[in-house]
Amino acid sequence: MAISTKLEMRQSQSLVMTPQLMQAIKLLQMSNLDLVSYVESELERNPLLEKTDGEANDGNTGDTSVTSDRISDNPDGSSPAGEEPDAGDWMQNDLETGSEAIASRMDTDLGNVFPDEPGVPASPDPALLKTGDSYKNVSSGGASEDYNLEAFVAEEASLVTSLEEQMHFALSDEADRLIAGHLINSLDENGYLYLDLEETAEQLGVGPDRVEWVLNILQTFEPAGVFARSLAECLKLQLIDRNRFDPAMEAFIDNIELLAKRELSALKKICGVDDEDLTEMIAEIRALDPKPGSVFGSSLVQPVVPDVFVRPANDGTWAVELNSDTLPKVLVNQTYFAKVIKTARNETEKEYLTDSLQTANWLAKSLDQRAKTILKVSTEIVRQQDGFLTYGIAHLRPLNLKTIAEAIGMHESTVSRVTSNKFMATPRGIFELKYFFSSAISGTSEGDTHSAEAVRHRIRQMIDAEDPKAILSDDTIVKTLKNDGIDIARRTVAKYREAMKIGSSVQRRREKNSNI
Repeated sequence: MAISTKLEMRQSQSLVMTPQLMQAIKLLQMSNLDLVSYVESELERNPLLEKTDGEANDGNTGDTSVTSDRISDNPDGSSPAGEEPDAGDWMQNDLETGSEAIASRMDTDLGNVFPDEPGVPASPDPALLKTGDSYKNVSSGGASEDYNLEAFVAEEASLVTSLEEQMHFALSDEADRLIAGHLINSLDENGYLYLDLEETAEQLGVGPDRVEWVLNILQTFEPAGVFARSLAECLKLQLIDRNRFDPAMEAFIDNIELLAKRELSALKKICGVDDEDLTEMIAEIRALDPKPGSVFGSSLVQPVVPDVFVRPANDGTWAVELNSDTLPKVLVNQTYFAKVIKTARNETEKEYLTDSLQTANWLAKSLDQRAKTILKVSTEIVRQQDGFLTYGIAHLRPLNLKTIAEAIGMHESTVSRVTSNKFMATPRGIFELKYFFSSAISGTSEGDTHSAEAVRHRIRQMIDAEDPKAILSDDTIVKTLKNDGIDIARRTVAKYREAMKIGSSVQRRREKNSNI
């Protein structure tokens, strides 16, 4: 065959990820918080998108709205009346172009929100004069007083702010304050200092002894235990603050790992104390705070907002419903588009408006399809895990993505994206959708399988109910489970036990026999 350069024409088929398809996939795997943030950014960027409260209007605005409102479905997977049976597979079906128009925007009248109270004038008082960010109130006596609204907002206390305030009282030299400021800003959220003092001294151009001296001063600050470089040093600083760091306690802190291993006999011998003194020392250690910096709460804990609600139905089944509060509601203002497209001065402006309309329509359709897909997957999960909802975790069935995908006619990757960062509120608590998927453990009978999560729960129940005088070994747990029809290896039991933070039989025997 001759080697030469030539041109050839070939016809082939390939799957191309369009921007619209990429957007729909991206929205599908977002959590409700990420989705709200994404929709807000689109509302700012696209002039044809508007936020709506979901109320219907009289249909005179001409706006097309596709909203993701609350949708109910039957536990048996059947579609509600009026819904197409294959609405979940949106890539193979034509998407709906819109629904009924939604209420037009209305100006907010704060006077209707807050009714007038007795003695309070409905109109603004001329005596209230706005100056910048402050309001001047001229009282009847002629005296004036300035009010800054920002002055009434409480500022959240932080660990760094508290330590900096103490630093200005304890240190007067500017060089020492510079060193202290560097150490304060190097603390982690728990108040620990993980720095090499020699490298820090070289970086700041001072001697290591001076950095050590400043650190010793900082370790006396409140809360007690901050600037520790290890757990033992953190406990030591708190004991010194309480004037309880005697030689016996010093030996106890130096061998604190023996307490974790429950080797109390060795600990008593090292500290030179009896059982009563050791019990008091352990009680003092437990009263200390291993994370002194966490009392300031540098980060807010966000509560979990469920995406799906599951409630018992009147006919004995389960009703699955989307949480409408987590679904952003947007509408496409086609009336505004029809108005401004006529005033476009050139093709560039027309192209921009056309692209904005197409993007807005696809976003609305993607939001609607996302809601339908989540509902369809959640409904099938509820149908598969009916035993868990009725009887508890011991009846959790083995389940994988393929089973759900085949039941609803979708791809496994789509189910995986839907179950990521989505939560379901059930009568037994709030669970992530991925919680209901667990591997299968074979049973002693042919064809019988058990959920790994249910087996872990069974192991925990057995250990919690064990007699302190007859601690269950891993081999004993394996034999008990096999008698109950669960075929499991000893190393699997050990792996599950360690994952649940449960000690070995030796550690549990020492802990339960010590009564401490």
